[in-house]
Amino acid sequence: MPITDKISAANKIHEFLNVVVNKGGLRLKYRITVDPPLPEERDWERPEILVEFAGPDSAALLARGGALLRALELLALEMLRLPGNEHEKICFDCRNQRSLRIEELRAAANVAAEKVRTSGTPYQFAPMSSRERRIVHLALREYTDLRTESQGEGLRRSVVLYPGNYKSSSPR
Repeated sequence: MPITDKISAANKIHEFLNVVVNKGGLRLKYRITVDPPLPEERDWERPEILVEFAGPDSAALLARGGALLRALELLALEMLRLPGNEHEKICFDCRNQRSLRIEELRAAANVAAEKVRTSGTPYQFAPMSSRERRIVHLALREYTDLRTESQGEGLRRSVVLYPGNYKSSSPR
């Protein structure tokens, strides 16, 4: 279900970020784009609102794996009261970090696929967010001889890659 009033949502995000950036003394600029065009190879990621940051304090947003960037995104999602299954509608990025992370996850998925094919044993990825798990699942969807499952709870939820004929003992 799309965001009903994207312009209003973008304005709310702008008001929120204006306070955070100015009161927080951050040297950042941001651009908010409604219905941004995305490359075709990212057909599965179609945010309705994209927020891109730049400036001298960009490194602060990206420190510790982008923790501050993700926290700001989460606060914006909460402010807009978007349910969990709607979180992909808003996307925060800085220095093209999201695209770089997607490529990193795809590369890791391909390496894991080769390990599983060679060893015949499952491979468990490190815990990751639902968005990142989705990227891994989608990166591996065309490997018909392998299958993926998400396992674990909360912050410990991760993707497990199995040979296609492997019988897992844990519930999905």
